[in-house]
Parts: sequence; structure tokens; C-alpha cells
Amino acid sequence: MAIWVDADACPVLAREILFKAAQRTKMPLYLVANQSMRTPPDAHIQSIVVAQGFDVADDQIVERCQTGDLVITSDIPLAADVLKKGAAALNPRGDEYDASTIRAQLNIRDFMDTMRASGERTGGQRPYGQKEKQSFANALDRWLARATIQS
Repeated sequence: MAIWVDADACPVLAREILFKAAQRTKMPLYLVANQSMRTPPDAHIQSIVVAQGFDVADDQIVERCQTGDLVITSDIPLAADVLKKGAAALNPRGDEYDASTIRAQLNIRDFMDTMRASGERTGGQRPYGQKEKQSFANALDRWLARATIQS
């Protein structure tokens, strides 16, 4: 089992939680991005730099992740792809993606994209703060506990 991070858009606070979890559990942690990411010196933590381009990091994560792995992403299409492969997906705000609801989330995302393209102001995500950080840490701990039991 491993944890894969869509690192270009992952908040620094979430990455710090992931670093501590990887160091504590000795679980491999891969940060995939189109730029170099600063990581602590640890054999279990690796930064993977991919070429610039649309969805290049996403494609690399989908290709490399395996059944039982965890993918951290805010990208709903990426979450849908890794769920199909048998991996779990969690966003940095602590929301776990689920195979039974991912289609609805994709539809809402597409609808909001259409609204923004037509000039509608839809707002954005609220800032990432202590509440989101704590929610993510709790969700990650729950996943790690389940993963430990299964292995």
C-alpha cells in the first residue's frame, strides 16, 4: 500500500500531515507534480516530477496507483479514475470519495464548469484553515487504521 498525492494543488498544511503520517507508519508517500516539491529527508517520502501539461500528473497517478492505495486529490475526475482501479480517494479537506456517489459529483462539477463558462460567478472554495486541516487529519487517520487492519 502507498499514498499518492496530486501535489500541485495540495495545501501545504495537508502535505505536512502526510509527511508525519508517512514517517510514523513507514508507508510510502509519493508527491506527484509538474514541479519539484520540498520533502523531508525520509526514505518513505518521494517527490515525482512529471512533464508540464494538462493532466500529466493525474495520468501518472492513475498509471502507478494500485488496488488498496490511497490518492489525495481535489480533482474529481482523477478520483473517479483511481476508484475504478480499486484505490481509495480523499480530498485535502477530509472528504472521502465514494464509488456510489462519484458520478453525481462529476455531474455537479461539469454543471459548475458550464456555469462559469457562461460568465456566472460561482464563488470558490473557502480558505483552507484549521477546521479543514483537522478534518483531513482525522480522515487520513481513519484510512490508515483501516489499511493497517487489512494488511
